[in-house]
Amino acid sequence: MTEGPEAPPYGTSTLAEVLPSAAGLLGVSGFTDTLGLADLVRDSGERAPSAVTVLLVDGLGWWPWRDSTEITPTLAAMAQRRLSTTVPSTTPTALASLGTGLPPGAHGIVGATFRLPEDGAILHPLSWSGGPHPVATQPEPTIFERVARAGVPVLSVGASAYAESGLTRAVLRGGKYSGADDAPTMIDAIAGHGQGLGYAYVSDLDRAGHVYGVDSAQWRDALRAVEELVARLLDALGSDHLLLVTADHGMVDCPDESHVSIESLPEFGQVLTVAGEPRLRHVYCRAGQSDRLVTLWREELGERAHVLGREEALAQGLFGATEEDYADRVGDIVVMARGDTLLASEVDTFVSSLVGQHGSVTDAEMHIPLLAAWGSGRG
Repeated sequence: MTEGPEAPPYGTSTLAEVLPSAAGLLGVSGFTDTLGLADLVRDSGERAPSAVTVLLVDGLGWWPWRDSTEITPTLAAMAQRRLSTTVPSTTPTALASLGTGLPPGAHGIVGATFRLPEDGAILHPLSWSGGPHPVATQPEPTIFERVARAGVPVLSVGASAYAESGLTRAVLRGGKYSGADDAPTMIDAIAGHGQGLGYAYVSDLDRAGHVYGVDSAQWRDALRAVEELVARLLDALGSDHLLLVTADHGMVDCPDESHVSIESLPEFGQVLTVAGEPRLRHVYCRAGQSDRLVTLWREELGERAHVLGREEALAQGLFGATEEDYADRVGDIVVMARGDTLLASEVDTFVSSLVGQHGSVTDAEMHIPLLAAWGSGRG
């Protein structure tokens, strides 16, 4: 077995522990404050929250943010801790772990796109509107369902278009969904939820990073908008309402000269399907061919990517403890970009053309913030 990347610390300090810890802090039966949120905000004085809201900022990586704290004084003043996201470091997988409290191998949403072995179809979770059925695809109970069953109010706030999406129904179902298509509506919805567990999602920072890169004026402008949103939220929340800010992944910029075509790799004719995204590819092969391709591709890609067979990736714990029913959703080969390499493919030419990318296992992609502050009491 080749040496591969380090597995995330599932169960102790990843995105999957955020909602269970928030529920534990609220005293919901069956949940524990694994992340030590009570200790994180202890300097603010002893108080028990009536409400905890988790604001997930898509694309707010720890390291790009830490390089820009001078333009985010509100975020920088919050209590802070660094967490890890999931493998892959991508929105569908990360949101599934956030929503279920489980590692990817236990909820089965193993990538930006991946193959369902029962029919060979490629699932695109971000555009999931028809089949397969979300609950059949991800049947594990969500944190929201469990908290709501305990009699604690649950509110999710996000774009109206996401209310009935396949991904929402698969991994974030439970409680009430409030559509909010602008910042004032989102702030009003969260501030009006004075008891229980809340969740809100914003995507503009991620969009700016993909199009312009994280080392861009446009990304920093989008970060300033996040700063303004958080400042306004804290002003609107009561003093017993705890706001947690976190993210699903970070991002790296991939210049044109860093692109490698998956289709150009040796003996690509033995490949049936390519899925995933440009920083982590799930590759599904003809029977009996994966071991040979792993050897050839490791030699071809060298330091530009980690190339692991499925069993290696699972054994190294990259997807966490993996249910047998979900193992075959992982590619026969998992190719994870290193440095600023981009693994371009004909299956997603537009996505492969974007500057900012994520999905792989570098610190810039994997490390995310957990920021905490109480409302100002002026809400």
